[in-house]
Amino acid sequence: MPIYAGQRVTAGQLNRIQPVDYIGEATAALVATTTYQLIPGCSVTLTTQAANALYSVSAVFDCSVTGVHTQNLMVGRLMVDGVGGSGLAIHAMDTADRDTVAMVWRGTLPAAGSHTLQIEGVINAAGGTGSFLQYSRILVTISEVV
Repeated sequence: MPIYAGQRVTAGQLNRIQPVDYIGEATAALVATTTYQLIPGCSVTLTTQAANALYSVSAVFDCSVTGVHTQNLMVGRLMVDGVGGSGLAIHAMDTADRDTVAMVWRGTLPAAGSHTLQIEGVINAAGGTGSFLQYSRILVTISEVV
């Protein structure tokens, strides 16, 4: 829906171009393993009205290292409709500590319809123990013109 120079714009037209936020909050801890797993509650399912909607994701991974490993990492990633995003949130496991690690992503949803965006956690190799705890969050902002 283009808006042309000099055109009278209605409230309804403006409502159709405003960004919409969705949030997913951890409902339980995820004890990390060497296989990526969904952080419970950190999933958002939404419906876009038009093709090529833009998404912006901010995520916080509440990382707790309980078993130190000098080389391993706790890693968080974004999944969009079952496909992994390109950036990773990384926390070193060299100290028994707890930190919030943030990451942001941006992309396009090529087709209109239902989409699922979620964050997952893993330990990159055997050794060390840790969990993604209850303050993990995903915030998705969808911008589209319909």
